[in-house]
Amino acid sequence: MNVGPTTAVARNDAVWTVTRVVTLLFTVLETLLILRFILKLFGANANQPLVSGLYRITEPLVRPFQGIFPEPSGPPVLDLAALLAVAFFFLIAALIVALVRAITVNRTV
Repeated sequence: MNVGPTTAVARNDAVWTVTRVVTLLFTVLETLLILRFILKLFGANANQPLVSGLYRITEPLVRPFQGIFPEPSGPPVLDLAALLAVAFFFLIAALIVALVRAITVNRTV
């Protein structure tokens, strides 16, 4: 019975699925954070339900990065914490995908 190629195909399908799910999840998070950044930059009404909901959802993602740099004062609010969060989540996603691929690589001896 030849099990080699079937096992390799199943492993590649699993790696592809995991990397796609990780990429999708982190892309959604990064998109929400970029929307937060843009809305704050343009001074969106924080009392509007859609905007306040987005701020509420993204607040736990941004909180660890608040206070790293002083918040600039003035009408256009530059949410540096949101930008740092986007960069951080991008790097984490890339690391997870690289680890999954490295762990599941076909090793021929």
